[in-house]
This record gives sequence, C-alpha cells and structure tokens, in this order.
Amino acid sequence: MAATTGKTRPNITQNEKLLFELSTPGKRGYQLPPMDVPEVDPAETLGAGNVREEIRDFPEVSEVEVIRHFTRLSTWNYGIDLGLFPLGSCTMKYNPRVNETVARTEGLAWAHPYQPESLSQGAMEIVATLECMLCEIFGMDAVTLQPAAGAHGEFTGIMMVREYLASKGNPRKKVLTPDSAHGTNPATAIIAGYEVANIKSNERGMIDLESLAAAINEDVAALMVTNPNTVGVFEQDIAKICGMLHEKGAQVYMDGANMNALVGIARPGDFGIDVMHSNLHKTFSTPHGGGGPGAGAVGVRSHLEPFLPSPRVKLADGRWTWDYARPQSIGRVRAFYGNFGVLVRALAYILAHGGEGLKKATVDALLTANYVRARLEKRFKIAYDAPSMHECVFSDALQEARGVRTGDVAKRLIDYGFHPYTVSFPLIVHGSMMIEPTETEPKQELDAFCDAMLAIADEIESSPEIVLKAPHNTRTPRVDEVRAARKPRVRWQRE
Repeated sequence: MAATTGKTRPNITQNEKLLFELSTPGKRGYQLPPMDVPEVDPAETLGAGNVREEIRDFPEVSEVEVIRHFTRLSTWNYGIDLGLFPLGSCTMKYNPRVNETVARTEGLAWAHPYQPESLSQGAMEIVATLECMLCEIFGMDAVTLQPAAGAHGEFTGIMMVREYLASKGNPRKKVLTPDSAHGTNPATAIIAGYEVANIKSNERGMIDLESLAAAINEDVAALMVTNPNTVGVFEQDIAKICGMLHEKGAQVYMDGANMNALVGIARPGDFGIDVMHSNLHKTFSTPHGGGGPGAGAVGVRSHLEPFLPSPRVKLADGRWTWDYARPQSIGRVRAFYGNFGVLVRALAYILAHGGEGLKKATVDALLTANYVRARLEKRFKIAYDAPSMHECVFSDALQEARGVRTGDVAKRLIDYGFHPYTVSFPLIVHGSMMIEPTETEPKQELDAFCDAMLAIADEIESSPEIVLKAPHNTRTPRVDEVRAARKPRVRWQRE
C-alpha cells in the first residue's frame, strides 16, 4: 500500500471474491424434504428443448457463504446512513424514516391505479392537500403533480408556456437559458420546439443584465432560470429580470431544483416567476440515490392554470373526482397521476415540519453550507465573490499550481472515509468543487469533513504525489477512467 498521511479511515473488512469464485462443485445452500408425489421425467413432461442438465458456471455455495458474501458487500457501500454526502440534495440527503413508514401504509402502498374513485378518496385527498400546500410554499395559484421528475416538470412547464403564447396568436421561437442553468433546461426547450440562446453570467455568478437585455426581443418565449443557480448563488435581480421579460410579453420559468434554499423564506411567485417545478424527491423527502424515483411538481400563476395537464383533481358534491373537461389543457404528461409514493412522502414531510419547521430546515441548509465555506475558503478558492446559499462552489485554482486537480482531491477524500463532492460541475467554474452538506448534517460531521479537506490541502503543499496517486485505502486502486469508459468489462469470464 502506498504511503499515506492524515487520519484516514482504512477498510475494516477483508476483500471479497466473486460469488462465482467462491463456488465449489456439489455445495448446496438448501435441503429439500422427500417428494410426496411421483417423480416424472422433466424432459418428457416439458419437452427436451425446455430442459437443461445444468446452468453453466452457476455458483454452488453454502448458506453461510451466501449470507457472509452479501453482508460483506453491503459494508462496502457508502450511504447516507454511514456519513455525509457532500453531493447534497441533488442526489442524496438524509430523509426521516417516518415518511417511509407513512408511504408504506397498506391502503396507500397497495392502492391500484385502476380502482374506482369511490375507493380512492383518501389517495385523491392526499393529492389535493399536497397541491394546496405547495401552492402556498411556491407562491403560485395552482400545482400539478403529474410530472414524474424534475426534467419532466420542465417539459410540462415549457409546453404550457408554448400553448399559452399560441393562444395569444404566436408561440414565439426562442428560449433563453443562462450558462448557470441546469443542463436539462436547454434540452427541454429544444424538445418543446424552441431554439436556445445562452446568456452569460457576470463576475458574481449571476445573470448579466446587459447580455439579457440585448437578447430579449419579440421572438423570445421564455427565460429558464435556476434560482439559486448551479453555482449556489441567488439571482439578486430576479424581480427586475422577471419585469424585463414580462415587458416584452415573454414568460419566466424557474427551475426549482434548489428550493431547499428557499422554502419558508422566499416564494418564487412573489418575485414574478410564471411557472416553476420543484423536485419533491430532493426538497421534500424521498431517497433519490441511484436515479429515482422522483416527482417534478409544477406550479403556475393563474393565467397558465387552464393549460395544466389533464385531468385535475377537484371536489364535487363532497367527493373527490377527476376533471377532464379542460379544453385548453396540454393533455396528459404521464399515465395516472404522478409517482404516488413520492407524493405521500412529501406530504408527510411537510405536515411533520409545519411552516416553522420547513423554514428552520432551510436556514439550517444555508448555515451548514456557509460553515463549510468559512472553514475552507482560505485553502480553496471560492468560485464567486457572492453570498453562498445551500451550497458552496470552489475551484481547484490554488491546487492546480502543484499539478493537482479537483478529481485528485475527490479521490483522496475517499481515503478519509467520505464520499467525494460533485466534481467538475458546474461547467462554468474551472476545476469545480461543489459542496452541498444539506440541512441534516451535525457540526461534528461537518468538522470531520472540513478537517479531511484541510489535511488534503496540506498534503498538496508538502507531498502532492500522495494525492495524485489516491485513493490508497480502497480495494481497487485508481483506475484508468478513459479506458474504463471506452473499453468496459461487463461480462465475467472464468480465468
């Protein structure tokens, strides 16, 4: 093992072979009682073409070997139950277990999407209640829960903008996206049939108002703005920006993926946003590591309400029902009505916190990010001289002088027992190090993470080769990432 310094956290479990390599011919992990029916010839009963004597290379192992194998593998996983995920809400933050319990309530977990309205009143009331609460949180007039994810919500929102403008006589041709927006924003605009024009950021990481003003004309349908944006900065001129677009008859769409920095403090509808989505799985409690599931709730101002996806849940004669009589609706965007389990978790999270609790969670998210920034900004260069919101973004400019880049620091962080931060994103920051600790992290964990980062900064000054060859304590050493991407080994072969 290569030399290491600092208080790293080495492995405590032995290396594990593949299950195939543990195999010994003749071993069994089960014992069946004698059959109480006559034996038959499988080939004769099922047909010779449907029967095989054995499964080639099928592992033959005992019960204890199976148990230990998968238990050992489970100890190799880094999860939110083990420690800090500096990737933040975008991928994984701790979510209260009580919300999982609520989502698994038998009547909710086993509700069938085809069951009649008379048997779905409780589920429909959950949907209606959540929409109402999100309206208040967003500062919007109506919300749909149909979209299954954030990008799906973006698509839904821009399609509504298109239909609204078309009803005015011209859907227009272009959507503006700042360079600090999420990459799904321009992709959404193109799928919706628009051209995309990029707006540059200024030296503080915010939209450059002069560039924006020069880009706005009668062809612009909307501006898609992420706020706070991907560099963790709040667009301080957002009300003025909305006014500039509205003056030209255009709409403003807000990507609310970072709503965990605003809930209970600021409402997008109050500063002029026309339509927005929020990733309920990020802000309102659904474990999202590994790609899903998600929910992209979309909120709109009253002028866009007629264009919301159909159907809409409504109360009629004291019972919940579905309203399909919506002639201006963009139609369905998803079968049934959203990822229901995610919606249950979101409502449970909101009700458990209450208004003050949601605001406190937001303040805690802001506090933890700025605490990390305060501890690290003397050793790592902060990307923009602007207040940090829910995340702090550094660049590797100071470390690059010694040949160390953001990816090297991230790999060395693994030796200290932490999952790496977001590497090389956002793209507008050279050598980006995005750190989002979220509201759930205690000071002790934040200090341990910051201590590790500062120790790595010391190593870069004294012995950069330690960082350049990291990780040292993992079962697999540093891999050739280019080769792994271009020539992956996806099939195991017996040597």
